[in-house]
Amino acid sequence: MRIPCPLCGPRDRREFYYYGAEDFSQRPEADAPPEAWDAHLHLRDNPAGRTRDLWYHEQGCAAWLVVERDTVTHEIFGAELVAERGARK
Repeated sequence: MRIPCPLCGPRDRREFYYYGAEDFSQRPEADAPPEAWDAHLHLRDNPAGRTRDLWYHEQGCAAWLVVERDTVTHEIFGAELVAERGARK
C-alpha cells in the first residue's frame, strides 16, 4: 500500500505509523466524566469499507496525515495534512 504524503509524495506504508480513526483526535473536554474518557480511549469501530484514519509519517517528514482509504480493498483515495485541515475549520 502506498500513501500519498502531501509533503514527500507517494511512500510505502511501512514509513508510517497507523494511529486509528480520525475521530480519535476529537478528545473529550478535560472535565468530561470518566465514562466519556473510557469510551474515547477504549471503544473503537472496526468498519469494513471507506474510512478516514490518522497516520504519522514516522520515517519521513514527521507530519500527521488524515488518509482516506478502503479497509477492504486497500485503495487510497487521498491524504491531507492534519495541520492544514485544522486551518480550514
